[in-house]
Amino acid sequence: MASFVYTLSKDDVNLAARCFQFAAKTHEKGHQVNVFLFEDGVLWADVTRDFRQVTKTGDCPDDYFPYLVENEITVSV
Repeated sequence: MASFVYTLSKDDVNLAARCFQFAAKTHEKGHQVNVFLFEDGVLWADVTRDFRQVTKTGDCPDDYFPYLVENEITVSV
């Protein structure tokens, strides 16, 4: 098992979806995962934020973020 830290520093739906997707998939494979939001990435910590905004590839952050919450992945701001 390895440890991974994923960082998000931009208020960009495409980057957020990938960050959350990579974190979820890494955790599913049995690794320890942490997500760190900084700079404009902290805007994703807003509980009123719409995580259903669609990315260029057709998915959205809400496809992956609930997994992080359900599995108590640490998301630091």
